[in-house]
Parts: sequence; C-alpha cells; structure tokens
Amino acid sequence: MDQSARYADLSLKEEDLIKGDKHILVAYHMQPATGYGYLETAAHIAAESSTGTNVEVCTTDDFTKGVDALVYFIDEAKGVMKVAYPIDLFDRNMIDGRAMIVSFLTLAIGNNQGQGDVKCLKMHDFYVPWSMLRLFDGPSKDITDMWDILGRPRVNGGYIAGTIIKPKLGLRPEPFAHAAYQFWLGGDFIKNDEPQGNQVFCPAKKVYPLVYDSMKRAMDETGQAKLFSANITADDYHEMCARADFILETFGPDANKVAFLVDGYVGGPGMVTTARRQYPDQYLHYHRAGHGAVTSPSALRGYTAFVLSKMSRLQGASGIHVGTMGYGKMEGAADDRNIAYMIERDSADGPYYHQEWHGMKPTTPIISGGMNALRLPGFFENLGHGNVINTSGGGSYGHIDSPAAGAISLRQSYECWKAGADPIEFAKEHKEFARAFESFPGDADKLFPGWREKLGVHK
Repeated sequence: MDQSARYADLSLKEEDLIKGDKHILVAYHMQPATGYGYLETAAHIAAESSTGTNVEVCTTDDFTKGVDALVYFIDEAKGVMKVAYPIDLFDRNMIDGRAMIVSFLTLAIGNNQGQGDVKCLKMHDFYVPWSMLRLFDGPSKDITDMWDILGRPRVNGGYIAGTIIKPKLGLRPEPFAHAAYQFWLGGDFIKNDEPQGNQVFCPAKKVYPLVYDSMKRAMDETGQAKLFSANITADDYHEMCARADFILETFGPDANKVAFLVDGYVGGPGMVTTARRQYPDQYLHYHRAGHGAVTSPSALRGYTAFVLSKMSRLQGASGIHVGTMGYGKMEGAADDRNIAYMIERDSADGPYYHQEWHGMKPTTPIISGGMNALRLPGFFENLGHGNVINTSGGGSYGHIDSPAAGAISLRQSYECWKAGADPIEFAKEHKEFARAFESFPGDADKLFPGWREKLGVHK
C-alpha cells in the first residue's frame, strides 16, 4: 500500500523544522528492494516507525494523523532519506518526565529494519531539538573531573595515558593486581577489559582489594594520583549495583578515582542509565563491545558508530570508545574524528545535521584498539588535540622494557606531538619512546623508514 500521500511531505523545509523545535530529525541511507519505488518505501518506513500500519484501520483520528512521522527529503540517486518525528511520539518517564533513548530507538530503528520492501536502511545522523535535548540526562562527570584528580588544569589538561589489563582473560587475582601495579608506576588510567568481571578464577571480591592495594602503593611510590575503571556490567539491576557498591566500599577514601565501566551496546540503554542515575559521582565509562554487529560500514542496516556515540552523550556517558580513526587495529578512517567532535564540543557538525548541545557536559573520546607510542603522533595530528583517554593494552604490556616504560612512552609520544618535534629526533632524548621503536618494529618500519640507522639500532 502506497502511503506517501500521508507520510511524506517534500515541501517541508529543514530549517523550518529546526526552528519549530518540535521534531527529532533522522537521516537514513536507504535502498528499496527490487520492484518498490523510493518514495513509496520511504513513506512506509515513516509509517511503520510512527502511527501507521499495513492497512487502513478504523481507530485513526485527526489527532493521530497530527503525530505522523513525515519523510521531508529524499535523494534517490544518493540513497538518502530524512524523516521528521514529532517529539510527542516519544515515550517519557512516569516518575520524572525525562526522555529515554530506548524509545527513540524503538521508533527510529524499530520495525522499519525488518520491512520486506527495504533492501538496506541505516541511520547516519539525527538532530535533537532543545525542547527534547533538555529532557535527557547528559553526563554528570567529564574529563575535567579526571584532570582535577590528576592535578592538571581544567582546560586542555591533556592526554591521559591508560591501559587494559592483558591478557584480557586468564589472570588470577594476584597477577592481575601486579599487572596493574606495573603499569601505574608510569601511567594514569587502567580499565577492566569488557569481559572482565567476576570469573570463577578471578572473583571480584578477591581481586578488587588487591587492585586497590596496587593503586595505593603506586601512588605512594610515584607521588601521583591513579585512576581505575571497574566493570560493573550485569544483566540484573541488583547485581550491577551490588558490584558497584562493593567497589566503592573497597576503594573507600579513593572512590573518586574509580570510574564505572558498562558494556553499553550489549547491555543497552537501561544499563547505562542505571549507572548514570544511581552513581552520579562516578565517571561513567561506556564500552561499546559488540557495536560492529550493526555499525560496521559493511552492515546494510542498523546505525553508524557516529550515531551510537551521539546517543551515548544524551544518555550520560562520561566517556565512550570511539575507535582509533584508522590508526589502530579496528575498522575506521581518519574522518571518524567527527565522532569525537560531536561528543566533546558544545556545537558540532554531523554528516547531515548541526547539533547545538546547549551546555550539556561533554563525553570524552576514549581511544583503544591496537595503539602504541608510534601510532599516536599521527593520531593526534589528525584529531587536532590530545584531550583524550587512551587505553593501550599491547602498547603498554608489549613494551620491551616494562609496562611502566610502555606507559611513559605513550606520554612521551603526546609530548613529542605537542612540541611539534620530529619523532626520530625526539626519541634520541627520550629512552622509553626510543625503545618503543624496538618494541613495535613492524609499525616503526612502516611509519618511520630508516629508523634503525637514525637511532643506532642493529638487528
């Protein structure tokens, strides 16, 4: 059934919709299945994600039609369609009237992802008006709180050198805590990897006290504050809170140095919101494990990593993994920096929409996945700044000297870029950075040809 007469209005102007402050706008890449028209399919998508169904029903009235989602733009040649969703369509909390991401996703990628007339449909951007933006939680903590703990300026406090305990699974409590201690002698921030939690060989109630002891010893020896991101991910709200409460009790006077990590993609918006609302004094670390199932550029449906990251800021994530923008081991490209800009700036351009955040706290880009000291200068140059958290697992524990030396090499890499120095020349005066060339010779050969001769290293 062609529903374009009701669910499409190509005379609508985007600037008028934005000025009206009454619609969430969504940009999709869409291709109809063979035998279906573009506008017809687009209108069906708008219908299925709002008030429509596949037949005329007797319960429709004039008010119902007033909250129809409307296709307001199509570019069939580029496969782009845009839909305006009236904000009244979206569910609100009974207890406080707040907005929820789960409702946005239920409509904007709900039934429309399974339509038989759709070959591919992927959300690439969305715009939230102020009238709706103010109903989302947003972050309670941001990177400035981390800089405070580390004794740095609240403006441009710079790079936070972090790691992931490696191997990601298989360590018992004592070697796990020792691995943390080894890194903290040189670095700032350690996170649990996404599957680490309460394994039978490494129970949480045994490992966390040992980790806290490692943190205290490292702080005593270095005279510097240290940070730890603990995974509280769980299916059940009560289990999640039990983990969080135990961690806070264990770290006691240093609880402000603990972030809570949640596997926000596989766990869903409920898990992120539980952490944000129940523990507003903790930095909320959104790990996006599993997101590639829908966000990969090769996926024909779902939404992009950009969309996922933008939603994380609305939900209240203090930081989210944003990939390595082509400089690490994961999928990505240099222009993924627009993901970082959207979540960290108060005013930013997306692929299709400009978003004003109206003072909502920023979400920190967390850089992880195959990074080491040799890859970081190019990464910083591409991004344009170093105000990020970087968790380099192999880049720290794979350093030829020690995890502490690996951590120091990461920070020296940032200092090299910030100074605008030539990395080879900088390495001659900075031992840990120089030894990173020997630690990761494959990257060194690719990025800095001739480094062996210049640094006097022989095979």
